[in-house]
Amino acid sequence: MEKLIELPKILDARGNLTFLENKRHFPFDIKRVFWTYDVPGGETRGGHAFRTQEEVVIALSGSFDVIIKDKDGAERRYHLNRSYKGLYLPPLTWRHMENFSTNALSLHVSSSDFSESDYIRDYEQFCKMG
Repeated sequence: MEKLIELPKILDARGNLTFLENKRHFPFDIKRVFWTYDVPGGETRGGHAFRTQEEVVIALSGSFDVIIKDKDGAERRYHLNRSYKGLYLPPLTWRHMENFSTNALSLHVSSSDFSESDYIRDYEQFCKMG
């Protein structure tokens, strides 16, 4: 199940610092990092699940919502707006992102290299999976 994770926060009058380390702050080794930015108002990102990939999503700047949708249609909304909090998404988690603020920057830390075959892009197909 998805969960919010608190990342280390080192406070300093000159500016704060947050970091993350493999398997110390989440249960996988980092294989890929990507980010989304300049998302136009009203647009959504995501709308898929991964078969095996694990992911942590962090709002480095601004804010956005991550909506998790279960196979029964139930939804949970996570509002990410702090760079020291991440949302851990295990495999087989249907999600999309919306409600991006101006200058929102989302960082995605992934457990695997890109593989189109790992994506489940059809919600009906997702619901039929065991």
